[in-house]
Amino acid sequence: MQQRQHKGILHQILAMGISLLMTQPFASGQATPNAGADAEQCSGRVIPQLIDVTAKTGIHFKHTSDPEKKIIIESMTGGILLLDYDRDGWVDVYFTNAPSVAMANAGKTARGALYHNNHDGTFTDVTEKAGVATPCFAMGGSVGDYNNDGWPDMYITCHGGNVLYRNNGDGTFTDVAKQAGVTDGRWSMGSAFGDYDGDGFLDLMVSNYVDLNFKDPPKFGGGPTCKYRGIDVQCGPRGLKGAGDSLFHNNGDGTFTDVSKQAGVDDPAGYYGLTVVWSDFNNTGRPSIFVANDSTPNFLYRNEGNGKFTEIGLQSGTAVNADGSEQANMGVAIGDYLHTGLPAIYSTSYADEYKVLYRNNGDWDFKDVTHEAGVAVPSLPWVGWGTGFVDLDNDGWIDIVAVNGHVYPQVDSLATGAKYLEPKNVFLNQKDGKFCDASGQSGAAILRPQAARSVVFGDLFNDGQMDAIYSDIDGPPVVVRNQGVPGMHWVSFELAGTKSNRLAIGAKLKLVAGGMTQTDEIHSGGSYISQNDLRVHFGLGQATKIDSVEIRWPSGKVELIKDLAADKFYAVLEGSGVVDRTKIVPRPKP
Repeated sequence: MQQRQHKGILHQILAMGISLLMTQPFASGQATPNAGADAEQCSGRVIPQLIDVTAKTGIHFKHTSDPEKKIIIESMTGGILLLDYDRDGWVDVYFTNAPSVAMANAGKTARGALYHNNHDGTFTDVTEKAGVATPCFAMGGSVGDYNNDGWPDMYITCHGGNVLYRNNGDGTFTDVAKQAGVTDGRWSMGSAFGDYDGDGFLDLMVSNYVDLNFKDPPKFGGGPTCKYRGIDVQCGPRGLKGAGDSLFHNNGDGTFTDVSKQAGVDDPAGYYGLTVVWSDFNNTGRPSIFVANDSTPNFLYRNEGNGKFTEIGLQSGTAVNADGSEQANMGVAIGDYLHTGLPAIYSTSYADEYKVLYRNNGDWDFKDVTHEAGVAVPSLPWVGWGTGFVDLDNDGWIDIVAVNGHVYPQVDSLATGAKYLEPKNVFLNQKDGKFCDASGQSGAAILRPQAARSVVFGDLFNDGQMDAIYSDIDGPPVVVRNQGVPGMHWVSFELAGTKSNRLAIGAKLKLVAGGMTQTDEIHSGGSYISQNDLRVHFGLGQATKIDSVEIRWPSGKVELIKDLAADKFYAVLEGSGVVDRTKIVPRPKP
């Protein structure tokens, strides 16, 4: 996360100009700065309003935090998981939490929280009943059904040993990480489930950050990498030893085998791994791995289909930005924003670094198109974290949302420059490869300056609109309800594998409706060390029916479903097409 000099003189000029605009924090209702030709404001369209409804939901969680953030780990927690843990058709939410280092050294913990969706816009805290209050010094996590019993499990990344919460099917969870062989034991950040060998069982990729000893952490302000514009700050990640990464192969019997080294994804150079996600970037039928690395080049591991991966970050164009600069990459969004059938990558990063949009050209070739897409300059002042491609207005073209917040509270002492609390970014897809900046038009929840970390997306209220929850490292999360755009239609799919893994993670959907062809994929992990709703949502614009949906299952089976009505939730069972939802969910255990 350390600031670096940009190689391009244009970036230096832009950064200096925006810093002058940032001498005062933004008040609610004040638009974000618009500097540069690519910062086009949205006009002539209805902007979906994103409304803070936290107080109405009954969610009272508050993230634990040391206000001074003198040790790097204290700035980097705050992952969120969306999952339907009881399979009632309504998405629930788990908030990870972590104590300060001083608390941890004193044997104290911080309480995470699981909230059950009550189907009426409110949530109930079921943390104690579920047994998930204090898993570890938690960072984030991901969701997958590792034992194919139909109940979604949670993997929580931690400092000093990760947790695999097996869903017992009765409203409770049991930590089975040690028995399963997936504790790792380092400082883990990102995680994601994916079936890389097509055997029907979900494997697990874990990205690790740096070696950090709680008993002897780097001294605040104590070295050249512990300074920011002349003031003392926390040390790292530069100057600290990277921790390496892990790939765990699912043995199909409730256990995993560490295959990191033999698969070629162990990161022997010790880059600073943050968010990880699997995706079939080149439509090979095999999921590959993208790892967002902080202050070091990203990894793109191409799945060769023989249990081996080849790291092609530099060759593919995803390791660095168009200037050849590695960035402080933190959050990751994957999506087909161009309707080409090829998923692009959007990666958030540090202040004075534009957040990169990598267009997927096919044949493992990506291009940094951030400036031409109109999303470079509006993101430049902020420290970006969680992000996602999400269709906010249901027009059939996915948009970009990112949340921001500085790393160092000490920046508030500087006379000029970005402040610790920062607003969010909302970019609406203009259907021509470009986005317009709707950050100043989407509501007070977007403009409000905060120290945000993760953001997750899902239809929280089952009304056909994609909502969001974002974390604040210094306080309560914010539940944002999407008011949508009148007259726009939608459809949602919940998939269940038979030969494929039960949650159908890795399945690809191609939908044709209203003259548009859209594609999407079911992902574990993503955003910033977090998990989105596993249901697949498509905006349909004004189309009232779906001509066809083609599903390519992780098993390789291709299934075509035709003539569906819009504005409905559909359950799809591999090999059986659309079914009653009772056929894809297991019976609750007594």
